[in-house]
Amino acid sequence: MELELATQYFTATSLDGFIATEDDSLEWLFPLADLDQSSYPAFIAEVGALAMGASTYEWMLRNTDKMIAETGSAWPYSQPTWVFTHRTLPRIDGADVRFAAGDVPQVHAQMQAAAGGRNIWIVGGGDLAGQFHDAGLLDELIVQVGSVTLGRGKPLFPRRVLSPVLRLQSARQMGAGMVELRYTVLV
Repeated sequence: MELELATQYFTATSLDGFIATEDDSLEWLFPLADLDQSSYPAFIAEVGALAMGASTYEWMLRNTDKMIAETGSAWPYSQPTWVFTHRTLPRIDGADVRFAAGDVPQVHAQMQAAAGGRNIWIVGGGDLAGQFHDAGLLDELIVQVGSVTLGRGKPLFPRRVLSPVLRLQSARQMGAGMVELRYTVLV
């Protein structure tokens, strides 16, 4: 089931529920899947605005060489992106980045206006997605589970969400190393 005009948390996680290592590394993820063979190209085509936590943004700043090698640009998104932070962070040339330190519902309204009737993607991290959930603004979780365990790191979704709040919509194998799970968040 596809949702229309949804706020979506699309992410990858280890089998034991971590989206990054303790030092915010995503290196564990890259050998597991090819983005072009995943749902990502269709997903990103429907996104009109992004929400990103400061740690995710800082990872992108530290890995601009990788971004350029993989996408041809230091910033792979054409959509406006709100980075949630209370700190002053550098900007990436050519990126439509807006820094936000305010209340999630207020910023979400700005994002909806800028998204032009398209979806909002909560890029990461898990706590930011949890804040959208807490405010009743999260519609869908799209979680690609990798066949690795990290033991510890940054949690996928540091919230207690008990049934029947999440309804599984689909499960799809992506090669030998990943599976994608799609959940609708019920209100």
